Amino acid sequence: MKPQASAPNNSFDDPLTGLEEAEERSEDDLWFLPGPFESEPDDLLPGPKAEPRETAILDDWRKAEADNAARLARVAGRLGGLDERLRRGPEGWRHRLALIEAADLSWFVGDRIGPDRLALWIALRLSGVHDDAAALARVGWAVRRLTGGPGPEVDLAAFVDRRDPENLADEAEPFADRAGGWLDLMAQAADLHPISRACMGFHIWSLAGLRQHGDRIEAAVTAARIAASEGRGAVFAPLAMGGAVSLRAYGRPTDRFTRWLDGMETACLTAMRHLDDIEAWSARAEAEATPLSGKTPRALRSVLTEWPLVSAPMAEAITGSSRAAVQRNLALMEDKGLVREMTGQGRYRMWRATN
Repeated sequence: MKPQASAPNNSFDDPLTGLEEAEERSEDDLWFLPGPFESEPDDLLPGPKAEPRETAILDDWRKAEADNAARLARVAGRLGGLDERLRRGPEGWRHRLALIEAADLSWFVGDRIGPDRLALWIALRLSGVHDDAAALARVGWAVRRLTGGPGPEVDLAAFVDRRDPENLADEAEPFADRAGGWLDLMAQAADLHPISRACMGFHIWSLAGLRQHGDRIEAAVTAARIAASEGRGAVFAPLAMGGAVSLRAYGRPTDRFTRWLDGMETACLTAMRHLDDIEAWSARAEAEATPLSGKTPRALRSVLTEWPLVSAPMAEAITGSSRAAVQRNLALMEDKGLVREMTGQGRYRMWRATN
């Protein structure tokens, strides 16, 4: 198939040809549609071939990876260090980072779910009067996908929890077909590094027709899982911690990939600092809380390691201890400077570990 010529940048400078060129450019943008039928030379090998627009997209991202090879190696090393740290650490660390990442992603997409509201929703399914139930559901989905389960490239429709309705009369194209187009293009980029493929997948998400309300958090979580797909300890690569710089890039693929790597490096370093802090706290809490009797002190230390913020009802439900035992031990830990109450309220109080 002959490659399509790209439209010139000054398509509207000539009033006689501007309209034709604009129409040609708008058709070129629909890269996921099949091109016009043309006779092909007999000497071409049989089999499926990528459309010219798809080939151009893949070539752009391959060039972006080549242009940032040194930076990519450094970021891959950061992610590898985080992966090894999580592989050797307790299971609660993964959950803690997933909660932090999901909360930061909610701010990136405009839902603005704070760590306290997220913790109450995940642990107890509690929400406030003014909470957006759909936003809580989206961020809850993000936590589940960031903590485990099959990756997005196994079954994207199942991963994002989108199912085509039985009656497709109002659907121009089933979601499974649109997801299939995205997966096909990602499969053609199998030679790219997982971090590069994750960036490409995030930025072509809307081009594949996958967008709907909340799609940016879906695209980000999908990319986070792909970037860490070769890991043994890290289920996802942090993207939003430290400011979500990697998710805000525009321009050419090379520019987007450069910002992606810079933001991902910052996010990995932020995640490592979180782990440094909670590891140091765990050691101090174990030493200072050893004289405390019963199973509740140890159970509370585990909960405070796994959750950035904890309420007494949460701790009661997770540990199985009585409310009185939980409140008594939280008060003792607060006296020792191990926890701090964050709300300043008499009711609905929440505590966090302090270094």
